[in-house]
Amino acid sequence: MRFNLLLASLGGVLALPMVAAAPPPSGDILGFTPASSRVQREWENKFRALPSPARMRADMKLLSARPHHVGSPYDKQNAEWILKQFTDAGWDAHIEQFDVLFPTPKQRLVELVAPTHFRAKLQEPPVPGDPTSAQTSEQLPTYNAYSIDGDVTGPLVYVNYGIPADYDDLARRGISVKGAIVIARYGGSWRGIKPKVAAEHGAIGCIIYSDPGDDGYSRGDVFPKGPLRPADGVQRGSVMDMPTYPGDPLTPGVGATKNAKRLPIKDAPTLTKIPVLPISYGDALPLLAAIGGTVAPSSWRGALPITYKIGPGPARVHLVVKSNWDLKPIYDVIGKLQGSSSPDEWVIRGNHHDAWVNGADDPIAGQVALLEEMRAMGALVKQGWRPKRTIIYAAWDGEEPGLLGSTEWAETHADELAQHAVAYLNSDTNGRGYLGVSGSHVLEKFINGVMRDITDPETGASVERRSLARVMERASPAARKALRSREDMHIGALGSGSDYTAFLQHVGVPSMNLGFGGEGEAGVYHSVYDDFYWYTHFSDSSFVYGRALAQTVGTAAMRLADADVIPYDFTDLAETVNGYVGELKALHKGMASEAVEHNRDIADSTFFLTNDPRAPLAIPKPEAAVPDLDFTPLDSAAAALTRAAARYQTAFNQSLDGAATESFVKLNQDLLQSERLLLSDAGLPNRPWFKHLLYAPGYYTGYGVKTIPGVREAIEQKEWSLAGTQISRVAAALDAEAALVDRAATELGH
Repeated sequence: MRFNLLLASLGGVLALPMVAAAPPPSGDILGFTPASSRVQREWENKFRALPSPARMRADMKLLSARPHHVGSPYDKQNAEWILKQFTDAGWDAHIEQFDVLFPTPKQRLVELVAPTHFRAKLQEPPVPGDPTSAQTSEQLPTYNAYSIDGDVTGPLVYVNYGIPADYDDLARRGISVKGAIVIARYGGSWRGIKPKVAAEHGAIGCIIYSDPGDDGYSRGDVFPKGPLRPADGVQRGSVMDMPTYPGDPLTPGVGATKNAKRLPIKDAPTLTKIPVLPISYGDALPLLAAIGGTVAPSSWRGALPITYKIGPGPARVHLVVKSNWDLKPIYDVIGKLQGSSSPDEWVIRGNHHDAWVNGADDPIAGQVALLEEMRAMGALVKQGWRPKRTIIYAAWDGEEPGLLGSTEWAETHADELAQHAVAYLNSDTNGRGYLGVSGSHVLEKFINGVMRDITDPETGASVERRSLARVMERASPAARKALRSREDMHIGALGSGSDYTAFLQHVGVPSMNLGFGGEGEAGVYHSVYDDFYWYTHFSDSSFVYGRALAQTVGTAAMRLADADVIPYDFTDLAETVNGYVGELKALHKGMASEAVEHNRDIADSTFFLTNDPRAPLAIPKPEAAVPDLDFTPLDSAAAALTRAAARYQTAFNQSLDGAATESFVKLNQDLLQSERLLLSDAGLPNRPWFKHLLYAPGYYTGYGVKTIPGVREAIEQKEWSLAGTQISRVAAALDAEAALVDRAATELGH
C-alpha cells in the first residue's frame, strides 16, 4: 500500500464526526434475526480466539526474507507458499496468472553539470545489523516505474510539491519551467501527479526527492537508530497515470491474459510524458543548494540546511532514464469457501503480496493478518461452520506497480462480479494505533457494529471507542457536542492507491479499506529498509495489532457472508450524499466570490509578486463571472434517497424480528445491484474506466478522493456546461438508487 493512503484513511475516520454509538440490542447484529445473531456470535467468538501473533511474526519473517517484486523468483515462491497455506487450511485455491508490462531500469543518471559537478549515488547502502538491507544483488534499483525513457539536460527549477497550485504560484512570480528539469519533494499529492503536471507546463524531466521536513530527521531519529528515513533512503514507486486507469497499461478494461489484445507501448496513455527518477535527500542537497534565483516562500521550505531557492539556474542537470520494457508474469492466489445456501453471492477479501523490495510493512503486515483469517475460517469449517455466502480470499500480485493483479482479475471477472459480489474488503499495510476505515457508505453502519465488538489490544476498550477518544481529544467544545449527536462514526471515502479500486470504481462492488496505524513514525516506505528488522523494532513488534486486524476484517467477512439480509444501510449513505451536495454548492459559491474579489483587486491594483513589497506583480487578466448552476436535480434526488432510506430502515428493523430467512432471497438479489446503480456506463469525463459517480481518485490528486467527481472537477476546472451535464447524470443515478431502496422497503412489507 501507499503510506500516504493509510494516513488519508486514518484521517477519514479520525477527522470526521464520530460518536459513542448506542450498543445494538442484546444479541442483535445488523442483518441478522435475533436467533441467527446468537448463533453468529458464538462462531465469531471462536474465530477471534484463533489468530496468532507468533504465527504472524513467523509468516512475516518468511515472506519478507528476500526481495519479492514483480518478476522476481521470490515473488513466485511466495505465491506458491501462500497457495499451500490455503490448501492446507481446507480452501479450494488456485493461482491465476496474468502477463503485464513491468519496466525495470537499465540506466539511471542524475548529474549536476553546472555551476559545479555532482553525480547522485542513486542507491541505498546496507545498514549494519539489518541483514536483508544487504541483499543488493536482488533489490530493484531506486526508480519510478512507468517513466518513459529519456536523456535530457536543462536548468533546474524547484517546484515545491509539484502540484497544480504550485505552478499557479510560479506563474504569479513569472517563473516558467518550459525546457527545464523540475525537482519536487514527495508529499502534497501522489507521486505520479508530479511528472504529469510538470509535463503539462513544458518541463523536460522530473526529479522527486524525500525532504527531511516531511520524511526524515526533522520528525525524529532516522533508521537504524529510529524509524525515520535516513539520508540515503529513497522512495521507489509507480508514476503510472492511474487517475486515467490503473492496471496493465497495455490492456485497459480487459484482463491481461496471454492472448489479450495489447496496445503498442508507444500508445499506452498511462506512461509518463517525461523521464522521472526518485532520489534521497542526501542526493538532493547538492542539487537544491546549486539553485539560484528567487528565495522560495516559507511554505515551500523543507528541513535541509540550505536557503531554498526556486531558480531557474544557475544549476543545470543531466537526467537519464532507460528501462527494459518487458512483460512479466504476476500470480494472484485465489481461495474459496463455497457458500451453503447462497453460493452465488460472494464476499471478497484481499491484500497484496508483492513489494518493491522486502516489504515487511508494505504489504506483508496486512498479508499475514489475511492468512490468519483464512486459517481460522478453515478451522471453523472443520468444527462445523459453513458460510451461507461464498467467501473468496485473494493474495494479489503486482499492486505496487499499479494495482495490476487486482485490476486484471476484476476486469477478467467483471461480469461475474456485477452479478454476484456483495462486498470487497481490503487491507494493505498495518501498524499500531487506531483503525482507519474508508469505503462505501452503505457499509458505514455495518462496520461500526464490527468495530464495537473488537477489543483494542493496548487500551482494552473497543476499537471504535479508542478512535472516538482520539477525535474528542482534538475537537473543540462545539465540535464535541456535534460528535455526540450521531449514532455512527463517519468513514472516509475511497480515492485510490490500493486494491479496492477496480472493485469499487470500475465494477461497483461496495468496498472498504482497513488498517491500524497512527502511533509512532514511519519513514522507510518503499525503501530497502522496509524489512523484518525495521518492523519488529519500530512498528507492531508484538503483532497484537496484526491480530486485531485479522479479528476485525475476519469478523466483517463472516458477518457479510452469514447475514440473513445483506447489511447495507442507506440512511448513512443518504446523509453523506446530502453532505457532498452541500460541499458542491459551497465550492461553486466560493469560486464565484473569489472571481468577484479577484476582479476588485485588479481594479485596486493591489497584487504583489511576493511578500516583498518591492516586487510588484504584473496585473493579471480579469476572470469571467462564474455562472449560476442549477443544483435542483441533485437536491431533489438526494431528498428522494433520504426518504427511501428512512422507509427502508423502518421496514428492515421490523422485518428481521422473527422473519423466515428464505423470504429474503429476492430482497438480497435486489440489494446486490444497489452500488452498481451508482455507476455510469460512460464513465467520468476524460477517463471512462472510472465509472462510479460518487467516489473517484482526483485527476490531479491521484490517491486523494474526489466525491461526486464529475461535478466537482468540472466546477474546479470552470467547465460550467460539463458541470450541468454531470449534475443531471448524478441526479439520475441517485433517483434510480432511491427507487431501488423504495422497492426493497416494499419487499419487506412496509
